[in-house]
Amino acid sequence: MTTVKETQRPTERPAPAVRSDRSRRSRPGLGWYTGLLGLSLVFVAPLVWMVVTSFKHKNEALRIPPTWLPTEVSTEGYDTILGADSQSPVLTWFLNSMLAASAHTVLVLVAASCAAYPLARMDFPGKNLIFGVIISTLLVPGFVLLVPNYLIVDWLGWIDTLWALIVPGAASAFGVFFLRQFFLSLPADLEEAALLDGANYFQIFTRVVLPLSKPALATLAVLSFLANWNDFVWPIYVIFSPENMTLPPGLATLQGAYRVDFPVLMAGALIASIPVLILFAFTQRYVIEGVSRSGLKG
Repeated sequence: MTTVKETQRPTERPAPAVRSDRSRRSRPGLGWYTGLLGLSLVFVAPLVWMVVTSFKHKNEALRIPPTWLPTEVSTEGYDTILGADSQSPVLTWFLNSMLAASAHTVLVLVAASCAAYPLARMDFPGKNLIFGVIISTLLVPGFVLLVPNYLIVDWLGWIDTLWALIVPGAASAFGVFFLRQFFLSLPADLEEAALLDGANYFQIFTRVVLPLSKPALATLAVLSFLANWNDFVWPIYVIFSPENMTLPPGLATLQGAYRVDFPVLMAGALIASIPVLILFAFTQRYVIEGVSRSGLKG
């Protein structure tokens, strides 16, 4: 008898559920969300306290233990801010801050982009040395430059004018470094194609590189605006008349010598923070992309 060997089929085993277990493990749990909620409260609590205190009476703001919610809503702080006399024109300070910060931001973007593009995309003798010198200026503390900058501004006749707040610092070494890192991440094929089409370097810079660099430009614009908007020390040195002051030093003059009016101070801080919050709300998508592509993560 001939025995016929049955063909043995491999037994089909169910695929191990390793992937599903890993996906379950990778999903954030309750502890993760609890930690994020607690971290969010840490950052949001000072803002909430600022808003609540701005609607308190002067005596209630000094009460110990402090109260989170005002027993009686008061707008004394905003009345003092918006109805200030000629010695403390808060709305004028707000407009001065907006003008100085916006003009300063534009100058930083123009100067930094024009300097970063050749350092990133062109070859010329001494390029690395020039970039090293620019980066080395970041090691110099800002307070060391107060006296030289003051002498230059005084020589130009810009003391007690907004030009003293706009022009100094426009040649930002950090801006050059930041945009150079972003320009290096752009593909070189686009520039080569533009050169084959007959475009020169200026046309490539303005029509190819800058439109692709919106995330980095938006990030640098936000950082430059914040730095100028929150600057406190430099305006004290160069601005003397109340009508030319900006918000940070102007709000400091609203404090008394022996007592601080917290509702007035918090109302002014809230007004000062509104443009910054609006700016970041509209540019946060570009800021995140710009930081991630410029090599400045974490």
